[in-house]
Amino acid sequence: MEENIIVLLDENGDEIAFEIIADFEVNDQEYAILTPVDDEDDSALIFKVVDQGDDEPVLEYLSDEDEFDFVAKAYEELMDDEE
Repeated sequence: MEENIIVLLDENGDEIAFEIIADFEVNDQEYAILTPVDDEDDSALIFKVVDQGDDEPVLEYLSDEDEFDFVAKAYEELMDDEE
């Protein structure tokens, strides 16, 4: 499996493979943009990367609409700067 592919469990316990398309920091908080590998509509999800002190960070789905909008805008600006 590729390095940028991770498997997460959905709310039903089913495994879903995601490709990490970006990871970046906003205001000292790390975020990751993931897209389902088997999804044909190119949808992307934003997760907050939370360090809980152990070896592996935890991904938390952004449910707060204001934070989602803020991070999405920061990602768009990051992509514009790279072009």
